Amino acid sequence: MSSFHNPEADTDRFRFRLGFAAVFVLLCFAVLLGRFIWLQVIQHDFYRTRAEDNRIALIPIVPNRGVITDRNGVVLARNYSAFTLEITPSQAGNLDETISALSEVIEILPKDRKRFKRLLDEAKNFESIPIRTRLSDEEVARFAAQRYRFPGVEVKARLFRQYPLGHVASHAIGYIGRITDRDLKWIEDAEKTANYKGTDHIGKTGLEQHYEFELHGITGYEQVEIDAGGRALRSLKRIPPVSGNNLQLTLDAKLQEITEKAFGDRKGALVAIEPETGGILALVSTPTYDPNLFVDGITPDNWKELNEHPDKPMINRTINGAYPPGSTFKPFMALGALELGKRTPGQAIADPGYFNFGNHQFRDDKKGGHGMVDMYKSIVHSCDTYYYMLANDMGIDMISKFMGSIGFGSKTGIDLGKDDSGESRGVLPSPEWKKQRFKRPEQQKWYAGETISIGIGQGYNAYTPIQLASATATLANNGVMFRPHLVRNIVDTRSGEKRPVEPQPLRDLGWKQKNLEVIHRAMIGVNKEGTGARAFAGAEYTVGGKTGTAQVFSLKGSQYKESAIKKNLRDHALYIAYAPMDKPKIALAVLVENGGFGAQSAAPIARMVLDYYLLGKLPKGAANEDDAAVEDDGE
Repeated sequence: MSSFHNPEADTDRFRFRLGFAAVFVLLCFAVLLGRFIWLQVIQHDFYRTRAEDNRIALIPIVPNRGVITDRNGVVLARNYSAFTLEITPSQAGNLDETISALSEVIEILPKDRKRFKRLLDEAKNFESIPIRTRLSDEEVARFAAQRYRFPGVEVKARLFRQYPLGHVASHAIGYIGRITDRDLKWIEDAEKTANYKGTDHIGKTGLEQHYEFELHGITGYEQVEIDAGGRALRSLKRIPPVSGNNLQLTLDAKLQEITEKAFGDRKGALVAIEPETGGILALVSTPTYDPNLFVDGITPDNWKELNEHPDKPMINRTINGAYPPGSTFKPFMALGALELGKRTPGQAIADPGYFNFGNHQFRDDKKGGHGMVDMYKSIVHSCDTYYYMLANDMGIDMISKFMGSIGFGSKTGIDLGKDDSGESRGVLPSPEWKKQRFKRPEQQKWYAGETISIGIGQGYNAYTPIQLASATATLANNGVMFRPHLVRNIVDTRSGEKRPVEPQPLRDLGWKQKNLEVIHRAMIGVNKEGTGARAFAGAEYTVGGKTGTAQVFSLKGSQYKESAIKKNLRDHALYIAYAPMDKPKIALAVLVENGGFGAQSAAPIARMVLDYYLLGKLPKGAANEDDAAVEDDGE
């Protein structure tokens, strides 16, 4: 059987296939050409930038942190240079073997390895990472002798934070610590992420935290050429960092130190304020702690000791602790009565030693009472009965409104911590407060009998020492209130220019001068013939003050006997003062936890502070709670 082929048909099919293949090849080349043009022409700048980024790395250079000094130039926080042992992972080979070999030359603790591993996860391959910090000269010498054994390992000089005075003013200054995820969120919210590249530490508390963005400075960068393996080849360009701004405080470091020593081993707080500016002269919370422990990461043992200590040294009692003000509340009650027309200075009451209200008897500290008592005598001799009656006449709404205007029950806005998040509001009692505080309807009702104890600074009253000091400063400044603050000047490290932190007047309360004179005269009397007379005997200046004793728990009608009560249940001792009376330069509030009577424990501390600040007198020794006899009515 034979087959017939059509040569022309075969030729056409071949030509068609050849043409199709040619078109296909041309289309492929066209696609390749188009892609080439897209990459090399249209997207040239984009890919050139990416290639350059792969070739050039930016290594951040951390700026020097700003220095903190007191009002007289005494350094409270500074930086010092120390040697660190650092490893560049891309050059060191096997890291585990390298670290094991290094540990035979220089001591490397488990905490050092743990920190290195964490930093390694966060760092780039070409960045050097510290494995040991603050090397001694001997350790540096030992490593230098064997450096040839460790490629990619070198000793570098780095800056570390230091607090030269240790525990002095630690609650005011605060401390720095390693950046956590919470800190990163704060930095991100503040849109400061780029400026914190390469930074390991950040302010955690106090001024270090509040002024973090002033103290930190501006991060610099070094452009480094790297190879495909991530190894640095050469430096191309360096943009130096800008050091953080310095802080000059209103604080007096010597006054602060003297005050802390005056407390001895007792718990408590003291805030001293310049009445005309609101500048803090001393801010003491005892017991205190050494902020240097936190600089390079606090050890578990040190953290456990601080965190579990029964006296809670990490708590800043000046802004976090809320305490009943006791009889230090009475001058403000008396002023409120004068301003609101509820009493006149000469209006007197007969004090039998108690005040009956309903079925309850509110007793005075002095058995048998004080006899006839006017406003002057009520403050000088701290007559409770006078203020039981006054509180009943004024009523809780009037008391709450007047005390709220002085700042009781509100944050002062002092420049400590992150904004004012660390400051307590305290408790300014009122019917509205009680409704919010309690859940059950029967608990929410305000009973008239609850107002009586409010008048002597007890009951639901609870205020921070800084609120009490601020109110005292306002009284000393004749009703003009300033926001308390710790920083006087922010100093530019490049130009040396000082940017003052201007005093911020909050309000002028408009108190009548004749009413103020009544209160001032009575508070002078406290230290001349009343409850503060022993503590201020022989003082070379005129001082207004008021002692106070605040119950920690209810005696339920029993007689207070200090020796029979556990120390942690004893009354708190308080004292407020301002001096000199013609033009007060300092106002203060003192609290000694479980210190007993204010005249016994708190007033002697105030005397030491005022003697030094006004006269330059140094105390012979810390106040002893047994030195002073209980004065008059025990306040």
